[in-house]
Amino acid sequence: MSEIPERLRNKVTNVLSLLDYMYPTEDKCYLNHSNAYELLIATMLSAQCTDDRVNMVTEKLFKKYTSLEAFAQADIKELEQDIRSTGFYHNKAKNIITAANQLLTEYNGEMPSDIDSLTGLAGVGRKTANVVRTHIFHIPSIVVDTHVKRISNKLGLTESDDPVKIEFELMDIFPEDHWGRYNTQVIAHGRTICKARKPDCENCLLNKECDYYNGK
Repeated sequence: MSEIPERLRNKVTNVLSLLDYMYPTEDKCYLNHSNAYELLIATMLSAQCTDDRVNMVTEKLFKKYTSLEAFAQADIKELEQDIRSTGFYHNKAKNIITAANQLLTEYNGEMPSDIDSLTGLAGVGRKTANVVRTHIFHIPSIVVDTHVKRISNKLGLTESDDPVKIEFELMDIFPEDHWGRYNTQVIAHGRTICKARKPDCENCLLNKECDYYNGK
């Protein structure tokens, strides 16, 4: 971190310390799952959809389709209706079936851990791949979801709107041991304090470090 400007280096240190103070045990996955392929599918469904809605859908979905083979053999029209409330259900259903078949034919039903193999699956971008890497394989990864994008920008940790650029910029300035838990801490913060529509800036312990609050 020696090449990082001192102001930014100090901001990163303070922000991460405060997040650890506020959310010391926040290292959980908000998407309900019992195995790797369920997490992959749940994360695919979470695109443009809330985690709460996805969990409502997958509660029934994972009881109906109890194996990777079941998803691979699913009738696409039926699967579309099963996941309809998550939005973009045509593409999501097609990608779930295709990805399930890829896992069975190319990886013998086992989930790969490397980023290139994961993003080679239908409908899987870096965000979905990094969720799997973080919560299944415990590989340090930064997941850029809507909370991370919004709050990282407000804090002044990045000025980019591109999730991939944000991911790499945060990896450059964060110590690796914070990569995994930053996402879940920021989700917790975004749900409780820094809400998208009405952030509670006055009661936010991060406000001294926040460019948005300080008008920068």
